[in-house]
Amino acid sequence: MNGNDKLSARAYWAIGMMLFALFFGAGNLIFPAALGQHSGDNVGWALLGFILTGVGLPLLGVAAMGYSSCKDVEELASRVHPIYGLLYTISLYLSIGPMFATPRTGTVAYEIAIKPFTEGLSMNMEPIFLALFFGVSLWLSISPQKLVNRIGNILTPALLLVILLLIIKSFMTPLGGYAVPQPAYGDAPTAVLQGFLDGYNTMDALASVVFAILVIDFVRLSGATSRAVITKTVMEVGAIAVGLLGIVYVFIANIGATSVERFGLFDTGAPVLSVSANYLFGEFGQIILAIIVLLACLSTSIGLITSCGTYFHKLTPKISYKLYVVIFSVAAFGLSMFGLKTIISAAIPVLMLLYPLTIVIILLALLHNVFGGRRCVYAWTMAFTMISALMTGLETAGIAPVALEQLFTQYIPFQAAGMGWVSFAVLGFVVGLIHKGLVSENK
Repeated sequence: MNGNDKLSARAYWAIGMMLFALFFGAGNLIFPAALGQHSGDNVGWALLGFILTGVGLPLLGVAAMGYSSCKDVEELASRVHPIYGLLYTISLYLSIGPMFATPRTGTVAYEIAIKPFTEGLSMNMEPIFLALFFGVSLWLSISPQKLVNRIGNILTPALLLVILLLIIKSFMTPLGGYAVPQPAYGDAPTAVLQGFLDGYNTMDALASVVFAILVIDFVRLSGATSRAVITKTVMEVGAIAVGLLGIVYVFIANIGATSVERFGLFDTGAPVLSVSANYLFGEFGQIILAIIVLLACLSTSIGLITSCGTYFHKLTPKISYKLYVVIFSVAAFGLSMFGLKTIISAAIPVLMLLYPLTIVIILLALLHNVFGGRRCVYAWTMAFTMISALMTGLETAGIAPVALEQLFTQYIPFQAAGMGWVSFAVLGFVVGLIHKGLVSENK
């Protein structure tokens, strides 16, 4: 294949399915179900916001990496400053890797797929399951070049098949009517905003800039060589993956929205799916749900461990990729022992810090040619964004100075809703453009 040839349809499909499976963890089932329950007959508006962050941002993240021609996230973030690029990238990889997202895959898999079948046992099966789960993740992560075959051609079709069974049955046997929306989703504007913030929980926008590197590598291995072909192919493959995500979100949210009348309101989406699957398929429903969750969590765990191992091996080549994979798998197992609730609680402040920074660097990468790629624009925009993101992270952690918190909440638009970073990012971008116009290009 020469640099101008397109990939085969088989390669497109396999890589697109692999990317979908990497994105699609159990949280991508749980959070839309909870959103549906709480938004009721405003589920359409809530889904609009959720899809912006849960579908739109991951697509932009993949597109931005393809468009930027950067070899990794650090190179992209280093457009702000090399030190910032290093610190941001390490924080990103640790967050979606061994600290939060990877341990969460194991604990969610246990809570939904295994725990219901072990409630009568006197022995605590969680440590045994988690050891097996991360052991399998480690084994499948040792050879990253086999990811497309193992995930794109095997795990993902199985995952989509069982999800499709659940969706079809939900239409054949409707659960009930749409519920009255909860206050946070009480009208269209608030439902869209809350849905937007709910989409943060998927962590897919954070993972998109990381998974995009895997996609770019596999596109190159499939025969593409020119920048134009690689960029176009990465965007098309990304569209396949997030398109599938969006379709699943719509139908799972609908299950949640119509389940309240029959089952009542739940705090999280896990029991929504559990009781719905049991109602739709009987006892076999719990088995179907367990298969969905195990496949989703396993594929995501493999992708995260592989990505982290690849990056840190590049950062410190003296430590082998295989050793890093072992380290991250063991670390994920250890942290998963703290339990799902602790992991989620600890992750939220970090997400509120990293999400704005990630969204803004994605947008700047896509606008790179508009402002000539000048570092001053990157630096000013990210510096202003950091102020609000850091404040929101401190607020979420409950350690922000009271006076400063009140000041931000009173004077910064949408700060109370966790969206104050938008105003800061726009202001920083304007300041950067002014700086660009006042100084010569070599400054």
